[in-house]
Amino acid sequence: MSPVVQVGNLSPAPVTAEAALSYSAVLACVRVIAESVASLPLILYRRRSDGGKERAADHRLYRLLHDAPNDFMSSFAWRETMMLHLLLWGNAYSQIVRDDVGRVISLWPLDARRMEVVAANGGIFYRYRDARGSLRDLPREQVLHVAWMSADGIRGISPLSLAREAISLGLTLAEYGSQVFRNGARPGGVLKHPGSLSEQAYQRLKQSFEEQYSGVANAGRTIILEEGMTWERISFPPEDAQFLQTRKFQITEIARIYRVPLHMINEMERATWGNVEHMALEFVQHTLRPWLVRWEQAINQQLLSTDERDQLFVEFLIDGLLRGDIESRYRAYAIGRQWGWFSINDIRAKENMNPVAGGDDYLSPLNMQVIGDENVGEAELSS
Repeated sequence: MSPVVQVGNLSPAPVTAEAALSYSAVLACVRVIAESVASLPLILYRRRSDGGKERAADHRLYRLLHDAPNDFMSSFAWRETMMLHLLLWGNAYSQIVRDDVGRVISLWPLDARRMEVVAANGGIFYRYRDARGSLRDLPREQVLHVAWMSADGIRGISPLSLAREAISLGLTLAEYGSQVFRNGARPGGVLKHPGSLSEQAYQRLKQSFEEQYSGVANAGRTIILEEGMTWERISFPPEDAQFLQTRKFQITEIARIYRVPLHMINEMERATWGNVEHMALEFVQHTLRPWLVRWEQAINQQLLSTDERDQLFVEFLIDGLLRGDIESRYRAYAIGRQWGWFSINDIRAKENMNPVAGGDDYLSPLNMQVIGDENVGEAELSS
């Protein structure tokens, strides 16, 4: 049973995946991370003999990862689905379909809630229950498994199970606010009658009063009282006066759990023009990067053969997310160009521009020389 939290006399809010996503703070954090990972180019590279790398566009896996893993999904949609599973249940699975010689020809996401990882005879396999309730066992080489933080090194822990208290409190606070506004954003009160009412009269009075004066549609109506009755409003208790502050704290709590900067989920109270760029870079380095490494290492290990791993590897392109503002970029390009590690075409490629003729030359500063070549400098001076 999911743990629950009560506020006042509210019924507790259970934590399921659907309920968690209905909480705006969780939905915002999940969207930011999932869409960021899905939108980054995922490239298969081939190692070159000179230590560099080049895109292995002629390999079938390149198109599966970069364009479409199957006939019905784009690479973006597939990775977004996998990230949703990772962020909610801590595991993401895809069935690997191979041809007769073992090459990967398609990838199909599997529902993480229906998957069981079974350890047996010194190895593991995957047991999946399909939509009809049928069980089928999948060997390890037929499943791409990306896992979050794990206690056993095999199956990831569900973030929902770890954050259930914080999410439950946020859901309950949202329900509490909804109830307040359903009652016209007014606190309750007490009707006082000088006499004693029969059970039938009490029920009739209660029903009549709620129908005419409760709810948002009846907010502001004039109350008409008879037979000496009086109305006494019950003021908000001190703890309810902190309702908005408590809700704001829960947003911060969820952002802390998912390690998402507050400004990225539209909480701008502490954001300034001077720190937003640095927080965005921290998001790439400290939030996205661990997820990307999990993806890269899982794909390299599970989709490439032992021989292929000597020559091929997968990597996300994150240069675009790490770029600063235009002035900072151009200043960095100027330094790189003047000191000889950027050519004109290198810079144009980073700005998504086509190469130009003669743009592959590198500059060399005239006032520099290799350490230990003092004689070269003396010869140049004498000449």
